[in-house]
Amino acid sequence: MFSHLAAEAERLKTIPLQQLMRQDPQRAQDFALRVGPLYANFARQHYDRQALDMLFRLAAKAELGAAMQRLVDGEAVNVSEQRAALHTALRGDISAAQAAQAAHREAQAALARMQALVAAIHADERITDVVSIGIGGSDLGPRMVVDALQKTHARLRVHFVSNADAAAISRVLAGLKPENTLGIVISKSFGTQETLLNGRILRDWLEDDTRLYAVTANQSRAADELGIAPERILPMWDWVGGRYSLWSAVGLPIALALGMPAFVELLKGASAFDAHALGTPVAENLAMRHALTAVWNRQAMGAATQAVMPYDQRLALMPAYLQQLTMESLGKCVRCDGQPVEANTSPVWWGGVGSDCQHSFFQALHQGSEIVPCDFIGVIRPDHGFAENHQLLLCNLLAQSQALANGKPCDDPHRAYPGGRPSTLLMLDRLDAFALGHLLALYEHSVYLQAVLWGINAFDQFGVELGKQVASALLPALRGESVAEDAVTAALIGQIRSIDS
Repeated sequence: MFSHLAAEAERLKTIPLQQLMRQDPQRAQDFALRVGPLYANFARQHYDRQALDMLFRLAAKAELGAAMQRLVDGEAVNVSEQRAALHTALRGDISAAQAAQAAHREAQAALARMQALVAAIHADERITDVVSIGIGGSDLGPRMVVDALQKTHARLRVHFVSNADAAAISRVLAGLKPENTLGIVISKSFGTQETLLNGRILRDWLEDDTRLYAVTANQSRAADELGIAPERILPMWDWVGGRYSLWSAVGLPIALALGMPAFVELLKGASAFDAHALGTPVAENLAMRHALTAVWNRQAMGAATQAVMPYDQRLALMPAYLQQLTMESLGKCVRCDGQPVEANTSPVWWGGVGSDCQHSFFQALHQGSEIVPCDFIGVIRPDHGFAENHQLLLCNLLAQSQALANGKPCDDPHRAYPGGRPSTLLMLDRLDAFALGHLLALYEHSVYLQAVLWGINAFDQFGVELGKQVASALLPALRGESVAEDAVTAALIGQIRSIDS
């Protein structure tokens, strides 16, 4: 499928990106797309119209439109576990398929229950703080949205705990009072060790399990492990993966922190982008363009890493969120049929928030020996009144994208900037719940479509499990009840016990 891309890449490697831009003055307009409050410009990617046409033909050959339809209809796109991935049904009604309709009804019923819980909790004036316990998608998605959209005058303060390191929960609880605090434990299986350990600490600290809530697919285990009554448990389903779950009742911390209207706007924004991704031809389809660009950079241009830099402090957690979304979804070495992938799949995603990160890793982006494609994310209208600060921030955003692409020659090689570093610029009109829904749905669909192009499953994550299984087996050895089978691990445990005893 990718054989023609290699020839196009070889042709373009002999043409500097700066030259491509000079030769095609209309690139800035023609290589840009807008979907609602989200604008994207691909003019500084290292492809031309000929290569882009080939990418569009690749999309047609891979039947990306049909793949989107299978996703929203609730077909078993998670082939290794024979499950649907119906996160789109959580946020909208865009498919007439029976499975999608049934999922949407369940989601709406859960949303109504969540709305009632949020109203009751907000009405209880004693509650000032919420501690949300989860890990992975049960933590990072809600944490990122709350951090992006929370207001300083919020009715409730929401605190997130994920790490098994008890220093994390100790620090959170140290600043709170049990009588003013409510807890939420989020785990699909209710068997995740880190979450259960922290949940027990929180339950004992609260000394009142009527202020402990759960979001889970295993209601009986939530009752057995932590004594949480059914009326304080909201559902999850096996057709929603953890990293796609913030749109479900896993978003309860979001609704508590921002209010239910904001959570509903988040759903509406994502659903509006779902409709675009499903019904728009490839040339105007932002999700497909983003996915094709990612595959071009990884497959054709050989980029091993991808950086993402949001130029808005409120989006500081986006790099971590996208790192999980992309690398957990695309970090696969076998195809859906179990055969080895004949290509490199997920690049390493990393990044930081601008303009801070300009003073750390941007040296490597500008003058390093490896070319790193970048996604820049900006917000046009700020929510604060400091116009000069925001103008400087936007100037830095624009300048970095321009400088990476154009470079700057110099007789002194130490002060020369080669340029030719590709980037995509994404801009939101403003950062509100509706616009953030667009942005997150863009990346979700881009990741899925990349998986389709590579023929891999975006929705399982078996690689997450092995280390956990080994860790569980090592507990007796760490306690001195047995000896680890692995010689190196046994030596390391010996060192730990010699200091800890």
